[in-house]
Formats: sequence, C-alpha cells, structure tokens
Amino acid sequence: MTREKLSKDAITEALAGLAGWALASDGASIKRSFVFGNFSEAFAFMTRVALAAEKMDHHPDWSNVYKTVDVTLNTHDAGGVTALDVELAKKMNRFAGG
Repeated sequence: MTREKLSKDAITEALAGLAGWALASDGASIKRSFVFGNFSEAFAFMTRVALAAEKMDHHPDWSNVYKTVDVTLNTHDAGGVTALDVELAKKMNRFAGG
C-alpha cells in the first residue's frame, strides 16, 4: 500500500465510502469518534485496532475516555491522508460493527 498523499478529490471520494469519517479541520487528516456501550467494549476495539495497525506499520492518533474513542488518521511522513489511512479507517469501521 502506498504512502503517497491523496488529492482532495481522492479524499472526498474515499470519505463517501467511510461511514462516520470526516475531513479534519487541518485538511490533512480524517477523523471519527466511536461510541461503545461501555469502557470494556471501547478497550476491546482499541486492542483489535492496535493489532491491525501494528501489522500495517501504520498507527492512529487516538484517545479514549470511558466509552468513546476519538481517532485522527494521517500519514505523517507523507504530510496528509494516504491509502493507508483509508484502509485503517475501513478496518476500524468493520471492528466497530459498521
């Protein structure tokens, strides 16, 4: 998978197929909040994502407060959103059940 920065049009097209994700205000990241039933569900989600991210060698910027996981994705060395971010976002959506 490539680490080339996507164009604005490519990001817009990718977001159309990524339920819940939006372009961050910086224009160089995509973001989403996941809300679960409780802390254990949120932590289980983060564990699954961590294993997938490690295999991809691509790690999210995220935070967790109780049952909410806030995620921001970008590829730092590319200076913006890449296909890796889109692929990790798709995996996150699947892991969250949506």
